[in-house]
Amino acid sequence: MHIHEFGKKENPVILLLPGTMCYWKGNFGNVIDTLAEDFLVGVVAYTGFDESDSEDYQSVDDELSRIETYIREHYNSHIRAAYGCSLGGTFVTHLVARNHIHMDYGILGSSDLEQAGNMKASLLAALMVKVTYNFIHTGHYNSKLMQKRYVKQMADPDPYNRAFVAITGRDKYDMSFISKESLKRQFQSDLTTPLPHNIDNGETSVHIFYAAKMGEKYLQRYRSVFKDPVIHTHDMRHEEFLGVHPREWCSLVKEIVS
Repeated sequence: MHIHEFGKKENPVILLLPGTMCYWKGNFGNVIDTLAEDFLVGVVAYTGFDESDSEDYQSVDDELSRIETYIREHYNSHIRAAYGCSLGGTFVTHLVARNHIHMDYGILGSSDLEQAGNMKASLLAALMVKVTYNFIHTGHYNSKLMQKRYVKQMADPDPYNRAFVAITGRDKYDMSFISKESLKRQFQSDLTTPLPHNIDNGETSVHIFYAAKMGEKYLQRYRSVFKDPVIHTHDMRHEEFLGVHPREWCSLVKEIVS
């Protein structure tokens, strides 16, 4: 696990945590410079998802321990905020619940917070790897049907599809260093690591960027997992706010945590 830093060391720290099978440069490339004007920005590259890594991803618990250790050793156990994109929101949730480090603000970006049993999670992870591994490595799907659908989506003038691919990093960066094992463990461990409910650690203000087009069940889930979250509702799709509207996204993040 690596944390790539941008900005002045004396500024308050904001941690950015990527989504599933995302490369950190793609996930947050459009917002790092703007945030670094006011914060020391630490962008997490999960184990197995950085080209300098020699290890594969192991589990959510393993990554949490690495992240918490880094925060203790480099930021004196305290950060101003953490933003989690999709899967990263699960990490923010666990950081708030565990309360091993001090965090003033935790922000979830339209995370689904899905849970599943071991058997179902294993099957879903195997399917996900089968479908996405070749795309992550080459930019093309093995399935002719999937590839045809992808080409059609990229030709659509709606910017969301292109932005979503950009968030993964696949449009600009060589991601062939990511192994099948890292992809599988990341996806499966996210589904099987239990999430607490009614979380309130007494010091972290939790904010959620709720993408209303995902469906109301996610809003209900957020209110079940957290005791009293601040909901910011956008009539958008999953991570559309970050991907398509990075300037507005930065403005809201700064407004919340400044």
